[in-house]
Amino acid sequence: MSNAPPNTKKTEAAQEISEVMIAAITPQFLERGVLWFQENEKQIKEALKTKAFWKDNIAILEKDLVIKPSELLRRLTDFGYERTNIIFGKGEFANRGNIIEVWPINTDQPFAVEFFGNRTERIMPALKKETPAIRTKALKTESGLKRLKAGDYLVHLDHGIGIFRGIEHNYFLIEYAPPRLGANPDMLRVPLAQEKKLNLYIGFETPTVHRLGGSTWATTKRKIKEGAEKLAKELLALYATRETASRQPYYADHMERTFADAFPYTETPDQKRAIEEIYGDLEKEKPMDRILCGDVGFGKTEVAMRAAFRAILNGRQVAIIAPTTILASEHERTFLERFKNVPVRIASLSRLTPSKDIKRILRECDNGGIDILIGTHRLLSRDVSFKNLGLVIVDEEQRFGVKQKERFKHLRSNVDILNLSATPIPRTLHLALTHLRDISRIDTPPEGRMPIKNFILPRSIKTIRRAIENELSRGGQIYFLHNRVETIEIMREKLLRALRAIPHAKIEIIHGKMNERAMLRALERFRNKECNILLATTIIENGLDFSNANTLIVDNAVRLGLSQAYQIRGRIGRGDRQAYAYFFYKSHHLTEKALRRLAALQEFEELGSGYDIALRDLEIRGAGNILGREQSGAINRVGLNLYCQILADAVEQLKIRK
Repeated sequence: MSNAPPNTKKTEAAQEISEVMIAAITPQFLERGVLWFQENEKQIKEALKTKAFWKDNIAILEKDLVIKPSELLRRLTDFGYERTNIIFGKGEFANRGNIIEVWPINTDQPFAVEFFGNRTERIMPALKKETPAIRTKALKTESGLKRLKAGDYLVHLDHGIGIFRGIEHNYFLIEYAPPRLGANPDMLRVPLAQEKKLNLYIGFETPTVHRLGGSTWATTKRKIKEGAEKLAKELLALYATRETASRQPYYADHMERTFADAFPYTETPDQKRAIEEIYGDLEKEKPMDRILCGDVGFGKTEVAMRAAFRAILNGRQVAIIAPTTILASEHERTFLERFKNVPVRIASLSRLTPSKDIKRILRECDNGGIDILIGTHRLLSRDVSFKNLGLVIVDEEQRFGVKQKERFKHLRSNVDILNLSATPIPRTLHLALTHLRDISRIDTPPEGRMPIKNFILPRSIKTIRRAIENELSRGGQIYFLHNRVETIEIMREKLLRALRAIPHAKIEIIHGKMNERAMLRALERFRNKECNILLATTIIENGLDFSNANTLIVDNAVRLGLSQAYQIRGRIGRGDRQAYAYFFYKSHHLTEKALRRLAALQEFEELGSGYDIALRDLEIRGAGNILGREQSGAINRVGLNLYCQILADAVEQLKIRK
């Protein structure tokens, strides 16, 4: 194979090769991968002789080829490659004097093409730039510390935070701070058999590396333990009030079977288990307080609707509270569709509710004329009262303000609570909370769902156009994320210019500063396929469910946090059609942290990988959401895993004392 990458030894960097193939950045080629190009090299070269598509999207550079350097640079730009000063990844090229470096998307190696005038004199493999590329694989050890890489921070139970430097002769090598100024760092060797003393550090901050034998770690641990005990007492006091509360059990009804049979999909095993766990709670006399966790699109809403129907069949009312008007509106539409064949009365209350309807809804809710009331925090207002409220379903409780959360605490002692969350719960936090709140997890995707194909690429308007063309050619729709309100109209004009050859491309804009009615009108046009590109900010992160939207384009992915990018990616691939997510970056915005986030998205593209993503970013966010933001500082000082262990121990000890 002429352009197969050689071994990456420095001595081979100058080894000349006869030719290199360069493929344009198109959705079709991005799907194929390096191996496909290697196996089909002969057929591709044959197709180049007669097929226009291949001539337009494949270039073969040979030694002694007569071509102007400017012509090659123009061709690379047409292919969607981005010009940079230093090449860090596929789809980039650089020009220094008479040498053009390029990293084709169809190879695992960048190449340098040296010109003599208008002739290619030499073609050589170029060295990869290792520093920010973050493409190293996890160390494969027999240890339970999975995905551990040299440079990761580890927490030793006795010695504190250090830096993992590898495994040598059945020992973990952990580097600690120098014992004194100017000295070399201390190195601790921990036998693999003592792995239980180690935890991967998970936090948002770069931690302070401790000194071996110093007092800082012991003091930190003592303070964290005291804080965890205080939190445990508060949590136990909060949930102790529910131990004395009681209500009539909610019993099964034959109509539930009919309702379940009307579900157009097959329940996943996790959905079935969650439904049975919730039914089990509702059949007890003690009010339910359960967290339902699962990736976006994994069926939490259907489980919540089963719970709502059980409550209604037992003569109780249901309130569904969402953090945003868009999400409340989506819930209203979903519930109306799902309950259309059963005698359930549904209404909504938000800032969009006409003033003439508000009094009627409030009156009917108060006299029991409404079974399900859906809305934003407006439902927590003092003028909203229920005749017989039984179940409150809260979607993403962490997104509400302090006052609303205080109201939730009051509700918990009186009614059943089901809290929906797309934030994965760490196993250690799960252990800490199982004594306090019940948790159900949905980790398996719906049947027929395919993994989303992810592409991390340098930003190129030509590549963006090709991605849009690819989706529109199959009658699909696109989310285009541009997370700056002040320039979103400019982005729209750029897209219109790039897509002027596609007359049926129609763009709608939504962002958080829009009038909510105008925003919902734009969403309705997108739902009705009156437009096919939704240009939006991160407002699309929650609540949108359009099965025909199967391409996501993120204009500048380095501006997003990992959890945010992961949640937004969950907006596509909700049907049975292959979905594509393009995360574009601008080379001059790249930092090592940004590249780590992008690499994690590329690595974890399998369905249900929310928990793996959580280990990079979401776990600590989830802990903060459930425990409270004031815990974030403590978590960052010792790492999430150790903090959760300390909390679990504190809860257990307090329960024993009682």
